[in-house]
Amino acid sequence: MNEPQSFPLVPAPFSGHSREVEAGACFDWLRQGWMLFLGNPGVWIGSTVLLLVMLMAISIVPLFGQVAAHLLAPLFSVGMLKLAKCLAEGEEPHVSDLFAGFRSQRSGPLVMVGVLFAAASFGIAFIAFLLVSGGVIGGVVTGKVGGIGVALGGAMLAGLLVMVLSVPVIMATWFAPALVFFHGMTPVEAMKASFAAGARNWLAMCVFATFLVIALFFAMLPMLLGLLLFLPVFSGAVYASYRDIFAGA
Repeated sequence: MNEPQSFPLVPAPFSGHSREVEAGACFDWLRQGWMLFLGNPGVWIGSTVLLLVMLMAISIVPLFGQVAAHLLAPLFSVGMLKLAKCLAEGEEPHVSDLFAGFRSQRSGPLVMVGVLFAAASFGIAFIAFLLVSGGVIGGVVTGKVGGIGVALGGAMLAGLLVMVLSVPVIMATWFAPALVFFHGMTPVEAMKASFAAGARNWLAMCVFATFLVIALFFAMLPMLLGLLLFLPVFSGAVYASYRDIFAGA
């Protein structure tokens, strides 16, 4: 005999289930990102300036700065997503929302996402270094003419391998900060759900990523000033894609 249910009913926990969207959905994400930026350009630009200053200050420190930037990336990303969420839900955003990830009880899991991201990134870089250095050594041993071909071959192989291996890493970390911060998922669960969502929507994500890479190239030309527009619109678009792809988000 089933026990009577007590009220109010407890909602089912967020499962991280994602749905498939059309490839053209990415253009709607970008449109929403632009509209969210127009919702409060001052807060967006102020937050972006503060973010860029902090990242540049961190990156000044050799090696350690690069590691720290990778570890803190999820914390800063959820801050930008929090701004987008506030605007999407009609709340008043504040520049201090950029530090929402640091103030959250989920700061530890967010840092762990950064640890896994950093480990994968530096692992890929190390493999590429071995291939390039191996090509150079092989080129020296082979001789001048043949050596150039061996060295170039090693560099091209390293570049191709980095590109191939980076795709699953990016897929696993694309939505992970949002899933950890907004839904309390563990880092591993969030990265698995993020990877599954990216694989299910690979075409839309490829179109989205291609557009973002092109936009980032032009954003960095005028003394990086384009980043003041790119980062807010990008953050808003990522938030829109997260809400579109994950059921119950």
